[in-house]
This record gives sequence, C-alpha cells and structure tokens, in this order.
Amino acid sequence: MKLVEVVDKKTKEDFHKVPKVLYKNDKNWTCPLDIEIEGIFDPSHNTCFQHGDARRWILKDDNENLIGRIAAFYDKNKAYHNPQPTGGTGFFECINDQQAASLLFDTAKEWLKSQGMEAMDGPINFGENFVHQGCLVDGFTVQGYGMPYNFPYYKELFENYGFKNYFEMYSFHDVFTRDYPERMRKFAEHFYEKEDYRFCHLEMNKAEEYIRQLVDMYNKVWSNFHENYTPLKFEDFYSIFKDSKMLLNEKTIWFGYHNGEPVGFLIAFPDVNQVFRKLKNGKLNFWNILKLLYYRRRAVTRARLLVSGVIPEYQRSGVIGPIYIKLVDTMRSLGMTELELSWVGDYNITVNRMYGQFGATKEKTHITYRYLFDPNAEFTRFTNESEKFRKMRKNE
Repeated sequence: MKLVEVVDKKTKEDFHKVPKVLYKNDKNWTCPLDIEIEGIFDPSHNTCFQHGDARRWILKDDNENLIGRIAAFYDKNKAYHNPQPTGGTGFFECINDQQAASLLFDTAKEWLKSQGMEAMDGPINFGENFVHQGCLVDGFTVQGYGMPYNFPYYKELFENYGFKNYFEMYSFHDVFTRDYPERMRKFAEHFYEKEDYRFCHLEMNKAEEYIRQLVDMYNKVWSNFHENYTPLKFEDFYSIFKDSKMLLNEKTIWFGYHNGEPVGFLIAFPDVNQVFRKLKNGKLNFWNILKLLYYRRRAVTRARLLVSGVIPEYQRSGVIGPIYIKLVDTMRSLGMTELELSWVGDYNITVNRMYGQFGATKEKTHITYRYLFDPNAEFTRFTNESEKFRKMRKNE
C-alpha cells in the first residue's frame, strides 16, 4: 500500500474520487459537491485555520488503485476544552481492510501528536458539527444532506483500532401524510392567538438581522447546556448562510418571538441530495449548474431539520410546538412530504423526548468516537452538561 499526502491538484482530485470509486454501486450514497468539501480545507474559506491546521492523505494499493482517504485537523479554540488536547479526524473512507484503515488512522494520529494533540475524535467535521459528523451504525437508508453515509463495516474498522463510543447521535423521521394530534394543533393555535407571541419565517432581504438573532439564541442554548462551550460567531455562521443561500428556502426557517424578543427557532434545509443525485459526479460544471437550478424547486420533496433551539427561559413554555407546526404546514404548502430531524445527541434527553412527542420516529444512529493516544488515560463518555442543566433535568 502507498500513502500519499494531498498537496496538489492531482491529489486533491484523487481525494474526492475515493468515495466515488467505493460507493459507485450503492444507491443510498449521494456524491457531495467537490467544491463544498474542498472549501472546508481552504484557509481562505474556513476560519478554523486561524487557530488550527489540517492535513489530508489518500491511500492506494500496489496497483495504484484508490482504496482509502483520511483528513486530520485541530482547532485550538476547541482542542484545549478537553481533559486531553483533542484534534479530529474525518472524511474517512476505506475498503473493508483493517490494515488499510489502521494505516490511515495511524497517519492521522501521528500528525496530530506532532501538533501537540493527545486524542482525536472522529469522524467529525473541521468546523461546525451541523454536517459531516458521525459514523453511521444503524439506518442505512438514503443519505440526507450533510449527514454522513458509510458502509456498515466502518464501525468495526473504528472500534478494532481502539476508538470508543464518545456519544451517539439520533436522527428522527417525520412524514406529513399523517394528521397531527388535535391536542397538538389546539396547543399551537393557543399560542397563535396570543398578542405577545409572534411567529414568522426568515426574509432574505433581512437575512443579516435574522442570522444575528439566531446566533444569539444558539449561543444562549448551548452555553447553558455544555461546559466550556465555544460560542458560535456571527461571521462564521453568516458565511455558511451565504454559501448555502442558493439552496435555502426562506420559508423553511422559522422563528418564535415573545414581546418582540426572539425565543426559539427551527432551521430546515431542503434535502438537496435529491438534486445532487442527478448531478452524479459532484462537479459543478455548466450543465450541472443548469440541472441544479432546474431541479432545486422541482425535485426536492423532503428537508432536514438542521438546527433547532429555544432559549433557556422558554424551554418549558412549549413554544417549540407552534414553531414546528408552522414549519410543517409551510413545507406541506411547498409540496414537501417528509422531514429528517437530525441530529440529537443521546445525552440530550429533552430533545429526544420532544421529537418523539412531535410524532417522529427514530430512524438513524451515528456515533462520534474518541481515541486517546495514551492507552492508560481514563476514557469518559461525553455528557458534559452544565451544572445548571443537570439541576433542570433532575427536576423534570
């Protein structure tokens, strides 16, 4: 086997080609856009490079056939919030061969060690965890946008190497052919009748204002939930929004307000994988751009709930229910028939329960693994709830 670092145009092309070779006969896999993945490893595009670095490698067999790939990276703003400085590995693909997988994992580990890291999480994204996070271990169905899809044997490749289950991530599935419980609708209508509550979707001509509100709410939610939370920056999220603007629909991003103040939100991203499957090769050439523009309003019948949240003071108010009903009714009016609610950590009992109350069913499980470089170091699964959140949950 031959390991090659990604350093030039040819090796970059090969990095994107690896999954196209491995999954060419798998009907559930969707080829992502090369330009999207490449942007993650572009220092001028990804702000994580301001406090970190990344490397990529491809693996070939003795006949020069592509058989694997991996990336390793770290962000000092996040790495040192762990008992051991922790980097990440991701975009892992490999044939069903433990020796090949271990060579890739070893390469990522040794580079991270050279950068001062003592552990690595994987598979994760070099950036926010909305996309490209987790190893699929249950629910090998059609791949939704941003949610990783992999072969079932990946679980063994990770665990045989020594990765341990750091936390699980669940995705739920809701179909709009069913009628929502009358009680749920009446509860939502009760909110709609209140003059001090208001619900609306994002307006593109006021996008910056809405995104600032969203980032503020998001940080309130997660700083209350996790110790050592690294706040999401407006500039970073707004950059993600602008990059995705062509694919978004303002009517699937909903906000709830109380006395004029934003208190909750739901962001559903049209499942553009339904379009990407028609592009086949992940290249955004002239013809594929035309296809993308043509199909994005015609072929998309489902969406993925990308991010949701209610600020701590309103988490017992039930306000998320009426926001959800607004989202579902709007999606129905747009001709959409299903929604994937992903992902929610196994440690987040409240949201897992809430999605079940919506009537959604658990469909997929991804695992985020952690590997400690020192085999004698103590491994602890992720819970990392703030003391305030622990007390709140104990009283539920």
